[in-house]
Amino acid sequence: MGRRNSGTSDAHLAAIVANSFDAIISKDLQGTIRSWNRAAEDIFGWSAREIVGRSIRTIIPADRLREEEHIIERVGAGEIVPRFETVRLNKQGLPIPVEICVSPIRDRAGAIVGASKIASDISRTIELRNRLADSERQFRMLANNIAQLAWIADRDGSIFWYNERWYDYTGTTIEQMKGWGWTSVHHPDHVERVKARIQESWDFGVEWEDTFPLRGKDGTYRWFLSRAKPVLDDTGQIWRWFGTNTDITAQLQSEEKIRLLMGEVNHRAKNMITVVQAIVMRTVDRHDSDALASRLAALGRNQDLLTQHNWNGARLGELISSQLAPVGDLVGSRIILTGDLDVLLSPAASETIGLAIHELGTNATKYGSLSGAAGQVSIACAVIHEANGKRLRIVWRESGGPAVAAPERTGFGSVMIDRNPRLALQAEVQLAFPPEGFVWRLHVPLEQVQAQGSDDSGARGL
Repeated sequence: MGRRNSGTSDAHLAAIVANSFDAIISKDLQGTIRSWNRAAEDIFGWSAREIVGRSIRTIIPADRLREEEHIIERVGAGEIVPRFETVRLNKQGLPIPVEICVSPIRDRAGAIVGASKIASDISRTIELRNRLADSERQFRMLANNIAQLAWIADRDGSIFWYNERWYDYTGTTIEQMKGWGWTSVHHPDHVERVKARIQESWDFGVEWEDTFPLRGKDGTYRWFLSRAKPVLDDTGQIWRWFGTNTDITAQLQSEEKIRLLMGEVNHRAKNMITVVQAIVMRTVDRHDSDALASRLAALGRNQDLLTQHNWNGARLGELISSQLAPVGDLVGSRIILTGDLDVLLSPAASETIGLAIHELGTNATKYGSLSGAAGQVSIACAVIHEANGKRLRIVWRESGGPAVAAPERTGFGSVMIDRNPRLALQAEVQLAFPPEGFVWRLHVPLEQVQAQGSDDSGARGL
């Protein structure tokens, strides 16, 4: 009976070895192969007839021979070498990735006489692992190089992953941010509203979108447009949530600037209509079509200059030069500009001062120092410091022309150089008529004429 049981066990063992999908190999302590099953033939390409009796080193790469020596040492000491991954060679000398487990073989007396090796071909596993690693690298490359902050939450909305841009911006760590930790970088005026809205999306499984400020690592807040979409599994159930935060601070600032500019354009257009109406009424009444065209052209030059600077204002020197365009060939020779010419004027101040300079230039050309061949005009501009603050002073001084006398009556030109600056800019205006040449002085608080956000400074006296 014992023999039959022993024979049956041996038969069962032989069947298991023969039909195993793993290579089962036995060797003696010198490394000589003693048995080689069918799976070993399939994996390594050697038939049992070819390989039995050869050294196990036949299938071991040269750079891994020390590995085999270490295995023999451990088996000889009675140890089982647990599964580990390594590389072996097939009959053609090509590397085969395998997972190996080695156990000692004992004789009837219990002495260790060899080793049993089980080897599994893990080529497919390695391929899948590499594909997974490539996929992971590609995902991280994409996630960490997109412009948005990105994150992933589980089906209940607990966030467990953020891309590098999130950490770069917030200066936080995953330990600080896990779950609902993200609320710590939200503005306190918005966080409760954001939490309520996103929880509603988690509860109902609908896409989420919101706009709110997030605190950066420098302590400042920037506005973000944030979205999250549910990712479904094969059964149609929510598996994950993928969210992004897009910085829209610059966009909001641009929109606000456009809104302000549109308001400014609307305001300026209304003012423009009023100015044009006044020019037409005061000029046409005197049947002077040339003066009307000239004044409208001056107004147009103002608008062109302001448009070039996106209606942020105009530099004083540019403004004066543009209004003297009809006699631009005289600038630098008979018309001398000096002083603080880089003062950035507001659109309103540009209009008022520009029209005044135009009238002054027209009068000088018709009646004053530029009506002859030798006269000159000096235009001196300065920002001066006074006890009550900075003031802009412009002095127009004519010389070398016909003798000057105060006019017996004033016309619309006087309105443009005198009354209009007083009313529009709260300026002090002085007109002087010494025989040697006409003088016009404008004295105005700098804050009344300077463009918003400008920081022009200076301190010159005239």
